[in-house]
Amino acid sequence: MEKILALLTGLYGEASGQAAFERLQSLIAAYRTRLPVPSRTTLDSSDAILITYADQVQDRSTTPLAGLAAFCQRHLAGVVSGVHVLPFYPWSSDDGFSVKDYRQVDPAYGRWADLRRLGQGFRLMFDAVINHVSAQGDWFQGFLSGDPRRAGFFIVVAGQPDLSQVVRPRALPLLTSFQTRDGERQVWTTFGPDQVDLNYHNPEVLLEIIDILLGYVEQGAEFLRLDAVAYLWKEPGTRCIHLPQTHLVVRLIRAVLDEAAPHVRLITETNVPHRENLSYFGDGTDEAQLVYNFALPPLVLHTFHGGDARRLSAWAASLDGSSRHTTFFNFLASHDGIGLNPVHGILDRAEIEALVERVQAHGGLVSYKSNPDGSHSPYELNVNYFEALNDPQAGEPLARQVDRFIAAHAILLSLGGVPGIYFHSLFGSRGWPEGVNLTGRKRTINRQKLEREELAAALDDPASLRGQVFSRLRHLLAARAGCPAFDPHAEQRVLELTSGIFACLRVSPDQQHQVLCIHNVTPQPQRLALRPEAVFARPATQLHDLVSGQTLAVDAQGWIPVAPYQVRWLKLVEGRKSDAR
Repeated sequence: MEKILALLTGLYGEASGQAAFERLQSLIAAYRTRLPVPSRTTLDSSDAILITYADQVQDRSTTPLAGLAAFCQRHLAGVVSGVHVLPFYPWSSDDGFSVKDYRQVDPAYGRWADLRRLGQGFRLMFDAVINHVSAQGDWFQGFLSGDPRRAGFFIVVAGQPDLSQVVRPRALPLLTSFQTRDGERQVWTTFGPDQVDLNYHNPEVLLEIIDILLGYVEQGAEFLRLDAVAYLWKEPGTRCIHLPQTHLVVRLIRAVLDEAAPHVRLITETNVPHRENLSYFGDGTDEAQLVYNFALPPLVLHTFHGGDARRLSAWAASLDGSSRHTTFFNFLASHDGIGLNPVHGILDRAEIEALVERVQAHGGLVSYKSNPDGSHSPYELNVNYFEALNDPQAGEPLARQVDRFIAAHAILLSLGGVPGIYFHSLFGSRGWPEGVNLTGRKRTINRQKLEREELAAALDDPASLRGQVFSRLRHLLAARAGCPAFDPHAEQRVLELTSGIFACLRVSPDQQHQVLCIHNVTPQPQRLALRPEAVFARPATQLHDLVSGQTLAVDAQGWIPVAPYQVRWLKLVEGRKSDAR
């Protein structure tokens, strides 16, 4: 508890910090006795998280959350270990990320009991959308009407402070005018006029948020995703991103959870350049246990667009963040687009522009952000990941497109960390441009809701795109789950073999299991000269492929054939005859 007191006084000074500490002590004591502890609290190779909306599966016979639980139990038991349910609270805009009431489940989705039912079979991740609230929610409406409880909950900007350096993720005004009981006021709105930033200079805000987060744990959350956390603390005259006070708040939340619910993991969502993203690991023990690996989606896309793995290999070889206490949350697609900020400093300007042009040629869209100098630049690519990889107009055989898509996801699954797989990727969706026309929002292109019966029928059809993608991803996930070398904290060593191959060696924490993961990122066959003793530190004449089930004979030259977009996950074989080449 001494750490918590030190963090609070660091944020608010001795008197206010001490007062907040005394209240927080009581809060922790009250929750500690009633928070559930799951039977499994560790992470291992079986962990993979589905990313989904609460109403992703439309079932008219029940509530969306109950339908989602039934669908996941029917199709995903043993396939993924967890489910990240995107904001399911009452909301007013941004598909849930403008929260009106943190403590309620939106009645249109169901009840807390539905989420607890889902949690009986899967580890749950809840969103902590704690940078901002809905302008239409009770908190902000209370502020406008003069409710003294909300008087200091929001950031009122008077005069002309220096806001020129503020980093913006949107091409919208930073401040929004609202009519309050005391007249018109300019209020800080980083993400837009319906998403009003909270004022963490006020300890009352932080105490309220911590109470809410502990309430989520009480409802079964094992992962808390801190949405847009990089922008949490504001100081005019600064960039207002990654400020030291923001890191103190993250440390404080971590310290509270370590006291009350040490099994719960924080995961920070910071769509920023890679080096800045890593700062949310703190010293490895005091901030997030997981951070979103935002550089991975655009780098994998760049790799397959050019059929060249060198940039990806060099970056992956430099990764430093997975340890006994921390690891990455790896993903390729999500409810948002493919962020471009994370690859600044990894890809050059021409390579980023090429990504933008290729995605637009594939039918995708581009969102822009405002820069401090008043200019705009590409912020994210709004596109379904299947079509980001595959040109819908190219006339390419579906089998080749699926091979490319699976190879990209095999890279995701091979890397150190916990994989997150977006619903539309796991089930082989295409883009939904009609949705953009309906909502006027670019991100809708990858947010289509699906009818449960139609989806189930497509999954049962082995010739359908959905059936092919889900069957092959399910197979890869099973192969990964069964091998301790894919433990999130296992050693990872990237091998630079040829420009057309991304390869990494995974070694289990106990050093007893090794897997060489080979991914052909080109439409051409590759032939690798592989010396097992150089890779596995011992000679071998046979290698078992976890993906195909074949056992490969290694000849004197060590040649390993790799078909176009083929994935090979190879283990040493001792004392077995080969059954395939």
